[in-house]
Amino acid sequence: MSPAPTAQPRKLPFAKLVVVCLVLLVVLVLVLRGVDLRGFGDRVVAVIRNAGPWAFFSAMMVLPAFGVPMMAFTIPAGEAFSAQLGMPGVIAIALFAIAVNLALGYWVARYALRPVVVVVLKRFGYSVPRITPGNALSVLLIVRLTPGPPYFLQACILGVAQAPFRLYLIVSWLAILPWAIGGIILGKGLFAGNFAAVLLGLGLLVAAGVGLQWVRRKYARREENDSPEI
Repeated sequence: MSPAPTAQPRKLPFAKLVVVCLVLLVVLVLVLRGVDLRGFGDRVVAVIRNAGPWAFFSAMMVLPAFGVPMMAFTIPAGEAFSAQLGMPGVIAIALFAIAVNLALGYWVARYALRPVVVVVLKRFGYSVPRITPGNALSVLLIVRLTPGPPYFLQACILGVAQAPFRLYLIVSWLAILPWAIGGIILGKGLFAGNFAAVLLGLGLLVAAGVGLQWVRRKYARREENDSPEI
């Protein structure tokens, strides 16, 4: 019997929708009250820039493994440090930080906080797939590319399932790579008011979404076809 893919819990999408609506409501209220959101964003970037790339990218290596959205780092990274490091440098360091974070998230889920992680997964209704040498690649791709589970919960699922570490790191890193690059370019364009960069970033994100979902469906069908009758 093939391992069941992680089930998307019923409550989590509703919670995500509520959060998105609240964020949009807050933004609308601020705009109506004449708050300078561009100025606020510039002040946030200035704080990040003053902290320096070492502090920023060190936080990027650690915090997303404990639930902080990776987008909180990819969006401001280009504007904060492209003048100092160049955009290729920012992207390269960010991708290295993501690799370290993926390894840390795996270690936390599989070894350091395994009992706590298991409780959290059960609380949100996620099942843990059974990974074997024969299905490891398919399960990794399905978990990493299925919409729903947040970035850090995906690492928790795969760490608890004891996915082969090297394959986990390669697949996870490649799965997030286009999102990270697109987010960095998009953020740079938004903060700098560069319409061309915004379009490029959005294009990369859309292409990533379409391409990665095609890969997910392909491997999901393969997994179904390879499943023996019960």
